[in-house]
Amino acid sequence: MAKQRGPGAGPPPWWRHGPPWPDRRGEGERADRWPWRSTLLLTAFVLVGSAYAARQQPERAPLDVFARVLLLAGSGLLLWRRRHPVAVVFGTAGAAVLYLGAGYPYGPVFLTVVVACFGAVVSGHRRAAWTAVGMLWAGHVLVAHLLYRWLPPAGDAPASWGQEAVIAAWVAAIVAVAELARTRHEQWARQQAERAQAARRRADEERLRIARELHDVLAHSISVIHVQAGVGLALLDTDPEQARTALTTIKTASKEALGEVRQVLDTLRTPGDAPRAPAPGLARLPELVRQAASAGLTVTVEGEPPRLAPGTDLAAFRIVQEALTNVVRHSGSREARVRVQRDGRALRLRVDDDGPATGADAGGSGNGLAGMRERAAALGGTIEAGPRPDGGFRVLAVLPLRGKAEEDDR
Repeated sequence: MAKQRGPGAGPPPWWRHGPPWPDRRGEGERADRWPWRSTLLLTAFVLVGSAYAARQQPERAPLDVFARVLLLAGSGLLLWRRRHPVAVVFGTAGAAVLYLGAGYPYGPVFLTVVVACFGAVVSGHRRAAWTAVGMLWAGHVLVAHLLYRWLPPAGDAPASWGQEAVIAAWVAAIVAVAELARTRHEQWARQQAERAQAARRRADEERLRIARELHDVLAHSISVIHVQAGVGLALLDTDPEQARTALTTIKTASKEALGEVRQVLDTLRTPGDAPRAPAPGLARLPELVRQAASAGLTVTVEGEPPRLAPGTDLAAFRIVQEALTNVVRHSGSREARVRVQRDGRALRLRVDDDGPATGADAGGSGNGLAGMRERAAALGGTIEAGPRPDGGFRVLAVLPLRGKAEEDDR
């Protein structure tokens, strides 16, 4: 195998121009395999075709042992065209020049150069291919117009320049076809890379979505469980009935959290399946209010939520849920206000509490606020969160009534 060039290996050789040919074969079918079949078929075609051409061109030198050696050498070199494309393209061109210089008949000897040139171009050695083909044409011009007097066959006349123009056109066509094939394969490789990148991007977005879902579900439920566990422990001896209520709330919250986590994980096990339960939305605001009340937080809701697209509805619910969870965890206030308002083609969600803050991360620097911003940004909306001038904390979300994903689907 060819050694890979390290960072300090310097520029590539002068004869290499362009990236290598994108290989569609698997790892076990790359350049390590020898192209036996195609080489044998091509060799047989060249030998048979040259024998036929010799019968059609009696004025040229007859095929002898040296001619057949040159034909076999030019065709046999193609066996190395994947491993050593530069050496093969120059070798086939040199064999063809010697064949023509010896006065042997024109025929499929040029086919070996065509295949070698094609292989060199598509493997990235474009300048080598151009140079070898140019050398072949220059050698033919030299033989056909200057050296023909001293080379066989005897009495040969110079070739016409019209014939040289035809040969030059064929040379240009060979290079053009090889370059066209290379361009098509580069486009294919670029499309494959773009598709792979898009798939990785979708996978990353899906991981982020699942991480946000799990964070929002677990953070809210565990906050409720934490508060109720503290209440239950504090009242276990003095007020068993209230402790029982706290334990019931813990059981209910943990059951709901397990159900939502299972639903999220089910989407990983069976992608594409419809969820077993509908995604939460602002219609579940009363449930959030009850859960917050069980954690000792009184929530007042103002306004009626409009009809929303599923993605916007879920994002709005999670934003309110996370904002109330932050109030429970990081605010000394036991009251919060949620305002839902339609403003033109946007939905405005505002969650206020009167503070004071009770934690080092009360300013909203954790994953919860980052998740809210990601949800809003995914829909083309915005999130503003920070302390209010008159004290307390405010989360303000502005979401388009139809998110970017829904607009794209239309």
